[in-house]
Amino acid sequence: MACSTNYLWRGEATWFCCGAAWGPCGSAGGGACGNCRSASNHGAWPNASAACWDITRPDLCGEGGIPRRGCGSVMRVVQECSKAAVCITITDCGPRTKSFCGEASCCNGVCRTNRILDLTPAAYSQIASLSSGKTGVWIYE
Repeated sequence: MACSTNYLWRGEATWFCCGAAWGPCGSAGGGACGNCRSASNHGAWPNASAACWDITRPDLCGEGGIPRRGCGSVMRVVQECSKAAVCITITDCGPRTKSFCGEASCCNGVCRTNRILDLTPAAYSQIASLSSGKTGVWIYE
C-alpha cells in the first residue's frame, strides 16, 4: 500500500519508544505487531484491533468513528503548521487517548485535540522537534 493523500483523520500526535535502543529510547518491546522499531518510520493507531480499541477508547474523548487500520497499514502524517510530512507503517496499538482527553496542540490559532497517533522518534523528528512532545497533525492513507 502506498503513502497516499486521501484524508483519514486529524488530531494530536505524540512520540513513543519501541524495539531496540535508538536515539532517546532505551530498549522496549516490539509493540502489538511485534516489529515496531524506534529507528524506523512506525506508528501506533488507536483502532489497530478490537482489543486495541478497548484500551485506547478515543470515543470517550469524542473521537468516535476512527476507522480500523491494522498492522502494516501505511499512513501519511502532515504536521499542522510546517506541513512537513512523513510516511509511516502501523506497528503498534496506541496512544491511550482516553487518558489525555482534551489535551491540545495549537498552531497559528488552530488547535488539534486528543491524542490519535503515536510516532516513533525517527518518524516524529521528521515533522517536529522531539522536545515539543506533541503536535497537531492531519493523517492521510
